[in-house]
Amino acid sequence: MHPAFSVIFLTTLIGAGQGLFLGLFGAEALSLLGVLPPPGSDFLALGSALALAFLVLGLVASFFHLGRPERAWRTATKWRTSWLSREVIVLPAFMGMVFLYGAAHAFGFNPPLGTLAGDIPILPTMVLGAIGALLAIVLYVTTAMIYACIKFLQEWHSPLTVVNYTVLGAANGFTLAAAYAAWAGVPLVPFMATVAIVLTVLGLGTRSASLMRNARIKSKSTLQTAIGVKHPKIQQKSQGFMGGSFNTREFFHHMSAAFLRGMKWIFLLGAFVIPAILLLVVLVTRVDPVNLLIAAFVIQYLGMVAERWFFFAQANHPQNIYYQSVA
Repeated sequence: MHPAFSVIFLTTLIGAGQGLFLGLFGAEALSLLGVLPPPGSDFLALGSALALAFLVLGLVASFFHLGRPERAWRTATKWRTSWLSREVIVLPAFMGMVFLYGAAHAFGFNPPLGTLAGDIPILPTMVLGAIGALLAIVLYVTTAMIYACIKFLQEWHSPLTVVNYTVLGAANGFTLAAAYAAWAGVPLVPFMATVAIVLTVLGLGTRSASLMRNARIKSKSTLQTAIGVKHPKIQQKSQGFMGGSFNTREFFHHMSAAFLRGMKWIFLLGAFVIPAILLLVVLVTRVDPVNLLIAAFVIQYLGMVAERWFFFAQANHPQNIYYQSVA
């Protein structure tokens, strides 16, 4: 498939924003249980604004992929059958929860609504955060299922697609959360960095599993099925066009096999290996973590962009069998 950078930036930006919010809410929840020090309302409010900024940037990027942006609202009408419609509904709902969560902290609106066992208070921010965390997970699933539900694109049609979208987005978000905690000077860097390492290593494992799976795929389509002719010996002489067409532009990446192999190693190093090393250095040494963690996030994000490009490019649309030869 031809990778569209608008969709690449959409999925990577909102994925990082979702992961950052999960980190913020997790820190607040664990602080109430006495596991982590209190992060502070200002930290959570500004962090929510940062997460919301990533979500807005992702949403803006998506409009560059639309032929008629003014009709974008119509995509929500098919929510019963379309994963894209479900994503279009869940994304603004999640953004609304992130906004309310951050606003509650910013304006100090957090009176106890009751208590749980062990005198743990039920706070409005915890209720909003729990709903937001649930929507974040649902958003990961709906975004991934847009691609995983397409049966004829065998590289995408796998539970690993959903797992990778979730784990990779969360990993990048927690790396961002670690960098933000270091910049803000709150004692949450070890927690955020540790979770980021775990998710990054887990993401390396699940993404490697999908690479190995895709390398063993045997195409269900043949030249005979592509053109509807059952003759055992068919030889293609032309793609059927004197020039390019929508089919030849949008369903193939037009890059060499060597370029794809290079891109694979770039994203494996950028999205997983280098960020994990930088995060580990922060945990085991006493160096100033701010610059290292910012570098870890930037490198990992660029690696995620490369990973998402490879994800789209690796999918081999059956129509490419028909249009594989120019002349």
